[in-house]
Amino acid sequence: MRMGRTMQAYGEPSYWDERYSHESGPFDWYQKYNALAPLLHLYIPLHHRVLVVGCGNSAFSEGMVNDGYKEVVNIDISSVVIQAMQRKYSDRPQLKYIRMDVLDMSGFQTGSFDAVVDKGTLDSLLCGNNSRQLAVKMLKEVERVLKNKGVYMLITYGAPIYRLRLLRDSCSWTIKLHVIEKFMLEAKTEHQTWELTNPVPLDDEGSSVEAVLGKNPDVHYIYICIKDDS
Repeated sequence: MRMGRTMQAYGEPSYWDERYSHESGPFDWYQKYNALAPLLHLYIPLHHRVLVVGCGNSAFSEGMVNDGYKEVVNIDISSVVIQAMQRKYSDRPQLKYIRMDVLDMSGFQTGSFDAVVDKGTLDSLLCGNNSRQLAVKMLKEVERVLKNKGVYMLITYGAPIYRLRLLRDSCSWTIKLHVIEKFMLEAKTEHQTWELTNPVPLDDEGSSVEAVLGKNPDVHYIYICIKDDS
């Protein structure tokens, strides 16, 4: 029961303010930048303007800038963590931190970004009340702030049978799927489930993934959603 209450609180600013007040950080959900860098290089050129939603106190965006990305805008619902990150990176003009709710990004004009990176934010909304309604609202805002042919990179624990319909019903995307082991060692293992930069065959319902990877593979799923021309 306690875990259920905690997960439902993921959509509340007060939960995150309290958490970040006691967390010295940094903390990265799911994967660190170095593990995902080859995939970012494949879909997001270094000169593109990138939005990271639900950034928290992650070092992911710092890794992007260290790797050559020119402008990475970060938003989070917690004013506590945004103020902390603004102080931490005050000498890095490539990194911007703004307190903003991903459900209402009216502070950004339509078509403001070439790419949006989401590492756990959609998942957190899906843990709470009115989850599908809020998830659809978020996805429509993500689509709005993206340029035509812009990329929404969703890193999630959600398999295609749980995410594909939501993504396709919410917005007009061309979707590719990649996977990465949940616990990647610094040195590559000899028996990788799937090469990160190779898309996994994906049918309309996502059932083809199980045929390729087996049942319940221990991976994170990375959906590359390319915004169709409006």
